[in-house]
Amino acid sequence: MVECGQLATLFKLTTFKKMAYKKSDSYDNPTLTERLGKDYRDILEGLGEDSMREGLLKTPERAAKAMQFLTQGYGQDAAAILQSAMFREDYSEMVLVKNIEVYSLCEHHILPFFGKAHVAYIPNGHIVGLSKIPRVVDVFARRLQVQERLTLEVRDVIQDTLKPLGVAVVIEAHHMCMMMRGVQKQNSLTTTSAFTGQFLKNETRSEFLRLIGSNLH
Repeated sequence: MVECGQLATLFKLTTFKKMAYKKSDSYDNPTLTERLGKDYRDILEGLGEDSMREGLLKTPERAAKAMQFLTQGYGQDAAAILQSAMFREDYSEMVLVKNIEVYSLCEHHILPFFGKAHVAYIPNGHIVGLSKIPRVVDVFARRLQVQERLTLEVRDVIQDTLKPLGVAVVIEAHHMCMMMRGVQKQNSLTTTSAFTGQFLKNETRSEFLRLIGSNLH
């Protein structure tokens, strides 16, 4: 016999089935690993290395799996992640998640850039589970990227899915393509920002910028 509590659980599962989101860390597609592994082996040999020496014997396979992990965002749906944890709530003040670690790959040189993202929104009838904001950042960061586009993509998916009164995104990042090669400026920092709605107003935007620059804990 199904008890009342179990019935309630079944009802919820059925009701929200269409918005179900299942986190997956799978990044080892055997066919893709084999294909990419061959390419990495060719690269090593093209550089003049012995791909069969002990230290490099498994490097092509490891590199292939690492690249799948670092680009797993291509197979993820940021809107579905947000929809999986949307709740009706009358709260209409700023919600800010700051200092979100960002790790991505520059699409120009396939070198890492890394830093922090600060994301805020003003609810308009719905809030979202706080952990979903960093997950959304990861979805777009785990692709070949430029920081400017990454900033806009995070802003736009939150705006389009939650329909809030406004969204603000600021990303600060160090780019290895500038630090290791090219101009070799190790202390350079790139900041990008994007705003919608209420955050286009000076007062609201100033509050957001003040909060991300303060240490409240």
